[in-house]
Amino acid sequence: MWRARARYWFDSTMSRGTPALVGWLGLASTLLVLIVSVLVIWLVPDDVQQHGGWPDVFWLTLMRAIDAGTVSGDSGSPVFMFLMLAITVGGIFVVSAFIGVLTAGLEGKIADLRKGRSKVVERGHTVVLGWSEQVFTVVTELVQANHSKRRSCIAILADKDKVEMEDALRARVGDLGRTVVVCRTGNPLRPADLDLVNLAEARSVMVLPPPAGDADIQVIKILLALGNRTAGGPQVVAAVNDSDNLAAAQLAGGPRTQLVGADDLAVRLIVQAHRQSGLSAVCTDLLAFAGTEFYLRSDPTTANQPFGDIARSFNRGVLVGLRTATGRVDLNPVEARIIDATDELILLADDDSLIHRAPTPLPVVAEAIAPEVRRTADPARTLMIGWNKRAPKIVALLDEFAAPGSHLQVAGPDEVLLGEYDHLTVGTTYCDPTNRAQLEGLDVGSYQHVIVLSADARGEQEADARTLLTLLHLRDLGQRLGDPYSIVSEINDEANREIAQVTRADDFVVSEKLISLLLTQLTENRHVAGVFAELLSPDGAEIYLNPATDYLLPGQTADFATLAEAARRRGETAIGYRLHEQFHRAPAYGVVLNPAPNAPLTLGPADRVVVLADHSSGGLTDSSQVDAVSSLQTSR
Repeated sequence: MWRARARYWFDSTMSRGTPALVGWLGLASTLLVLIVSVLVIWLVPDDVQQHGGWPDVFWLTLMRAIDAGTVSGDSGSPVFMFLMLAITVGGIFVVSAFIGVLTAGLEGKIADLRKGRSKVVERGHTVVLGWSEQVFTVVTELVQANHSKRRSCIAILADKDKVEMEDALRARVGDLGRTVVVCRTGNPLRPADLDLVNLAEARSVMVLPPPAGDADIQVIKILLALGNRTAGGPQVVAAVNDSDNLAAAQLAGGPRTQLVGADDLAVRLIVQAHRQSGLSAVCTDLLAFAGTEFYLRSDPTTANQPFGDIARSFNRGVLVGLRTATGRVDLNPVEARIIDATDELILLADDDSLIHRAPTPLPVVAEAIAPEVRRTADPARTLMIGWNKRAPKIVALLDEFAAPGSHLQVAGPDEVLLGEYDHLTVGTTYCDPTNRAQLEGLDVGSYQHVIVLSADARGEQEADARTLLTLLHLRDLGQRLGDPYSIVSEINDEANREIAQVTRADDFVVSEKLISLLLTQLTENRHVAGVFAELLSPDGAEIYLNPATDYLLPGQTADFATLAEAARRRGETAIGYRLHEQFHRAPAYGVVLNPAPNAPLTLGPADRVVVLADHSSGGLTDSSQVDAVSSLQTSR
């Protein structure tokens, strides 16, 4: 019985891995040295005296146990030489086993490290949970945001091989600058795996929706798994596709979670861009860290002064609004609004260090300002080609946006059932978007606006390829008819947007990239959440691209300070312009935000001025879109 117990104990210790094996080998080496040393002292005492006594004998046997070459220099009696040979042979076996154990242990440790199972000990880092195509945009933007910091860290936890993640990031992102990206393999739904990325000491957490049909369910489950791990700690940002799931996701995430309705944002941008080409390019510039950004700044010297006077005093940066002590954001306030001492200024600038005020208001070229003309919305004919899950919301929002008497024609490969609308008359037609003959049969020349939707039922690349073919057909038809219509299209992959420039469509909405940029902005600075909530909300100020002739006389040389003054006289805030001749040139696509206020500027009739204006002056109102940004408003 005792032998079985002893063997069981021995097997248990051996199964503990490399430390136990090293311990047993150390014990075996010690016993071997002790036994041979005792035998030498007992059997050949003369040799012991010859070699300096028993302490030196212990040293001699130890050296021969770990170094086989030492025995070649020995001399003494045959028994002594035999014992030295025995300890040398025994040492060879022990040392060989020791080397083998260490090698296996190191290989195992390296394999574990390559699996990404070690705990992150960073502090103040950004945690990204999940893996999708969006992760490359997110990492690129975070690297850009942290380029001025001495060191920053991004920790990615996903159910994917660590080495594959690192290789993909190196191939798609490239130079990471001073930012360290740490990848860990684990399931974000498992609490033990969440502990790998040290959530308690993270600065912010981003939950990426997985590329799956049940993406919202997975995001909500991850928010539930985070549980108390982020209570009182980092901010959490996430995106859900269906706005009906926003309330459940907010409940799962708690008060420190900021949510974005992805599909509703895409719907809103498509509807706005169909009549304001370039809106997505403006939004991309505002959301990207490499472009112009929003900054919040306290300035006691502006207290008790009118907003309009302070706005005129900035020679670097554009003052666009105020944030009160209660967190309320007011974009494009009236000029007479008195700034309170507790208000923060909301400015648009390339960098925080480039914001400056002039001692006196900037001069303007008054003779270049165009007389104010109020435009009325006329009925329009819009052709929507294709159908996907966002199409019903697009149609409903187009109805809210349309002037009475407008018409929408839906041409898709599937039968579509639509109801009655207040402002739109809606017709449906069967059409294969890639069939040239069927596109010609739609009489596209009779429409002012064309919207091309991406096919959800196909993969991203196949859907984009079909969209590109449709756009080529439409552009060719448009050139033959004198370009009577504008074209706005959905694109799934940002890489395909540059390819699509050959089609010379007026605007492309890459919703996944815009969502990634918005999530990254919220991750880096929670205080700008209110600014974007105001911009994306149907209430308050919104972005418009209005004809340049509404502000400056055609051909008149002025500057941006003059353009801004012309916008202020209309109750608007100018933040930039878009040049028609550069509409199709990447990466800005003609958009120039926060230009130098005193640089010479001449705009033509086809150019556009980018302004913030209240929706009551001709913008969009739709109560169905409130949920898309309500979580940002309540958590700021």
